[in-house]
Amino acid sequence: EDPIDDLRYHKALNEEKMFTRVITAFRPDKAMFCTNADFAAYLDKLSAAAQQPIGSFADMLGALEKRLQYFQQVTGTTVSDDGIPYFNWADYTPAEVEGIFAKARSGGKLTRHEIDQYQSAFLFEMARIYNRNHYVMQLHIGTYLDANTSHVKSVGQSTGFDCCDDAAPVKGVGELLNNLTTIGELPKTILYCLNPKDNYVIGTMLGNFQGDGIPGKIQFGSGWWFCDQKYGMEDQMHALASLGLLGRFVGMLTDSRSFISYPRHEYFRRILCNMI
Repeated sequence: EDPIDDLRYHKALNEEKMFTRVITAFRPDKAMFCTNADFAAYLDKLSAAAQQPIGSFADMLGALEKRLQYFQQVTGTTVSDDGIPYFNWADYTPAEVEGIFAKARSGGKLTRHEIDQYQSAFLFEMARIYNRNHYVMQLHIGTYLDANTSHVKSVGQSTGFDCCDDAAPVKGVGELLNNLTTIGELPKTILYCLNPKDNYVIGTMLGNFQGDGIPGKIQFGSGWWFCDQKYGMEDQMHALASLGLLGRFVGMLTDSRSFISYPRHEYFRRILCNMI
């Protein structure tokens, strides 16, 4: 869920004491996509949800951390969900990011470099927030969103007009993980790629940042979205087994919002057992 969500349905589920727990992920994408037309309006909603004013980039981070802790209290959330359609690491100073934030909020047009700086700062600071709140950072990489803009305008976003991108931002992600490692604040992390051609790219990235006495600290997430089927799952596990340790694999998840998504875990289990 988005940080502004009040989680009312999760509260209702908790009261029902179901046979299984339903735990959401913390998804702050709208605060990262600073070029969206509704960015300023979204910040107002975040301010209301966090019950604090947002006049700066630092204020926004404080509001997001407050909401993250709320998610943790209500559902026991321990994971983020950060989508990265495009990401190129760009060095920045706090003053530069504050200026970019103000410019974006006022509707100013940002340069590509300014967007890169803002996203770099956002992901870096959110990772530090995840680390100190004992969250796992999930990075979903390689999406081409809203390919058919005319249909998106008539039907809406996330209605079937997204696809795989062919440009995995591996160097940008590597710089992000490296800068967090340098200051000793890299959280547990799961990397996902949407394009199966990037399996070996992600599979080799894992080994660069393992350690801190945490076996499998950096994980290669299971086949996701278009790869969430038999061939996609097998390809991902073959790459992981060839390049790393399958025994440390975090295993299956589904980001489907449907009750009938439960059988996917059994589907995955049979595929894994048959493969082994």
